[in-house]
Amino acid sequence: MNDLNIGVIGGGSWGTTVASLVARNAPVTLWARNPDTVREVNERHTNETYLPGATLPAGLRATNDISDAVCNADVIVMGVPSQNFRSVLEQVRDHIRAWVPVISLTKGLEKDTNLRMTQIINEVLPGHPAGVLTGPNLAREIMAGQAAAGVIAMDDPVINQALQNVFKSGLFRVYTNEDVIGCELGGVLKNIIAIAVGMGDGLGAGDNTRAALITRGLAEVTRLGVAMGGQAPTFAGLAGMGDMIATCTSTQSRNRHVGMELAKGRSMEDIVNEMFMVAEGAKSAPAVMALAESHGVEMPIASDVYRVLTGETNARGVYRGLLRVSAGAESEPG
Repeated sequence: MNDLNIGVIGGGSWGTTVASLVARNAPVTLWARNPDTVREVNERHTNETYLPGATLPAGLRATNDISDAVCNADVIVMGVPSQNFRSVLEQVRDHIRAWVPVISLTKGLEKDTNLRMTQIINEVLPGHPAGVLTGPNLAREIMAGQAAAGVIAMDDPVINQALQNVFKSGLFRVYTNEDVIGCELGGVLKNIIAIAVGMGDGLGAGDNTRAALITRGLAEVTRLGVAMGGQAPTFAGLAGMGDMIATCTSTQSRNRHVGMELAKGRSMEDIVNEMFMVAEGAKSAPAVMALAESHGVEMPIASDVYRVLTGETNARGVYRGLLRVSAGAESEPG
């Protein structure tokens, strides 16, 4: 058992899953906003809303008092949706001890500022090492004990290696990477491609179409990621290609689900209203398009998804357009 105390902030599917994994290695306190969730985790060792059928470790303790989760923690793990990330982190700031590392699980960008979550950590908690845990990590599969792999990315290799031992657990392998920007952007940008793949699947496109979309999508994600300071090899690894394959092909993927619903001609408002878990791709699309424009990077697939999300066109119209576009060299955008 590790002698570090871990505070996990956010009682959703991935926050609860990571808390469960880490609880095998170190004492963990999970903060959830909902008192019913806290009571359920503590008394029944379940979180049926987000992880139906899963049994949580008996040693995992939950609280809805954020100071309780933060004040004695040696590491803080943030499993909060991107649009609430800053406000919850500001609550964490009131209780966190100096120099405690803060790790983000969130695969989104902040609306209006277009900031990555580690940038928000650096703004709100200067001096605290900031990192990200990412990769092809579908929560329900990991809770079911299926093998999976993730990446922990931080600038400081010593802290990174120490945290690798905190997060790796059973069949969940964790690799280290010092490319924080690339790892973080890989998790963010693939969500929009997953919406495109979902639209294709919803319209009855075949496996060849899906493979082409994923491959061309990865190329445009890599272009923007490198333009923003990420390293190209990162996008060919677990945080890039690995995460994209899982998100674009799994029936558990929320972003793919959004695409499939858009293919039925439904509005984003209707789709979001019936989802109790956040699809970060839809939330981050405006920020991604703004970043692509500011870096002079062409992202035709992401751009088409954005036009559908805003109601400018529909999924069927986008797919007709894709078929009409003439192809150039594979190394070119488009």
